[in-house]
Amino acid sequence: MCNYLDIDIVSQQLTIYEDGIKVQCYSVSTAKNGTGELTGSECTPTGWHKIRAKIGVGQPLNSVFIGRRVTGERYSVDLGELQPERDWILTRILWLGGLEPGKNRYGKVDTTWRYIYIHGCPDHLINGNPGSHGCIRMKNADVLDLFNKIEVGIKVYIHE
Repeated sequence: MCNYLDIDIVSQQLTIYEDGIKVQCYSVSTAKNGTGELTGSECTPTGWHKIRAKIGVGQPLNSVFIGRRVTGERYSVDLGELQPERDWILTRILWLGGLEPGKNRYGKVDTTWRYIYIHGCPDHLINGNPGSHGCIRMKNADVLDLFNKIEVGIKVYIHE
């Protein structure tokens, strides 16, 4: 059973830990603007979080979400080329909530109300480089796999 998730900004890796042992790693992409907690910063927040909600059960791979609701669209390269400026949220959403008051919870640093997620994105965007607007992006098959392995409430540690 998964004890917690570790997201390493430097290596752009998300690791599942069970009983203190690394059991699986995934490549991710964190914020292009680096780390930070302030609302509007488009930075990835650091510290301890939890998965506060899992969104997208039963939706097909590459389903498109806006405002945490499925749109009925399915991402494709053609759709991506038609809307290159769009920040694609695909397949599944793991909505994060900060656990450290004053750092990533409450007020202008609240991860939940910044709408910071672990979510799928066009797979080609996962290339070892930060590129998101604050969220943790994953390949679609990877976020689906992770989604199916964890429960709401699991802790997530994000660090440099």
